[in-house]
Amino acid sequence: MKQLKLVLVMILGFLSFSFAQSKKPVLTATINTPNAQCDVCKQRIESFMTREEGVIKTVVDFRRKVTKVTYFTERTNIENIKTAIANLGFDADDVTANPEFYNKLPQCCKKTEDGGGKPPVKP
Repeated sequence: MKQLKLVLVMILGFLSFSFAQSKKPVLTATINTPNAQCDVCKQRIESFMTREEGVIKTVVDFRRKVTKVTYFTERTNIENIKTAIANLGFDADDVTANPEFYNKLPQCCKKTEDGGGKPPVKP
């Protein structure tokens, strides 16, 4: 009888432990980033987003001008991610770029109306 109780307690303990270890909800969002237009933009956004709280993966497709971000929903949300991209100097959907950081971007990463969009000249 004691062995049966011990086995039941072990099974219940294992089940409760396995439920406690369930994965956190993860989402992937696609964000329009219209002034991400070269490899420099791609590298800047992807490297910056690795330091953002809750972001798992960031992939910038500068040809389609979109950024896909995979993130933990318990740690961050889509508005925080858009704000982080805007604080880097890039437009993100309806959130416009921070003007101070936009002015610090390389010329190739700026909008065409600001004289940007040309790939950097290699020496």
